[in-house]
Amino acid sequence: MRKFEIVKNLVTREREGVEERLYYRFRGDRWYGGIATGDVIGCILSCVFCWSWRFRDNPRLGAFYSPQQAFEKIYEILRRKGFDKVRLSGGEPTISKRHLIDLIKLFDEKNITFILETNGILIGYDESFARELAKYNNLIVRISFKGVSEEEFERLTGAERKFFNYQFKALENLMKSGMTPGRDFYVAAMIGFSRDEDIKIFLKKLNNLDPRLTDVDWEYVFLYPHVEYRLKSLGLKPLRAVKPYEVPREMI
Repeated sequence: MRKFEIVKNLVTREREGVEERLYYRFRGDRWYGGIATGDVIGCILSCVFCWSWRFRDNPRLGAFYSPQQAFEKIYEILRRKGFDKVRLSGGEPTISKRHLIDLIKLFDEKNITFILETNGILIGYDESFARELAKYNNLIVRISFKGVSEEEFERLTGAERKFFNYQFKALENLMKSGMTPGRDFYVAAMIGFSRDEDIKIFLKKLNNLDPRLTDVDWEYVFLYPHVEYRLKSLGLKPLRAVKPYEVPREMI
């Protein structure tokens, strides 16, 4: 997990016992029926389809916020827009564990739903992380698989294929912590480059863990202009993709 340490040191800092995290913007968005969002900098993967790759590990584009400061920014958007849910997006929220937990707690005290969008690798690596998350009633964890096989994961993320299985381990750890599949956490999966036969094998693995995990939120490649350019430069053509403003209603 050497890359994790490198990225964490780049995008987090401690001030007076508080863990601050780099953010590059705060916004309202259409997903989940409307959600207030903080976009963080820093990820342990280098996904070829990532819409925010330009901001991924560039600290010059952001500013540090404490959990309280981030809470105030996100809460103001939620209040102004009339939303009832919040999330972190852009990078990988779990890199800054203390910052994330403190932020979830602040929204828990307001009884506001916090959707944790994560690749799950660090939750799979550290079982205690799942136990920490299980303490909060306002939390829904969305484990987003990057591809549906080890080979695909490695090709799409640039990470060693062994880390694909940490995503399954995250599901196991969340269940061990007492969280309920389909209610407290669920699975999403990028299938923009996936073969049908690999998707079937993936679903079988999920079913073996718990049948409730097979209600998957399928992800397609979003063809933002900079994403299209990047994919072309890498010689990659997705099998399933949509333009960002032509997304079917059922995917929003």
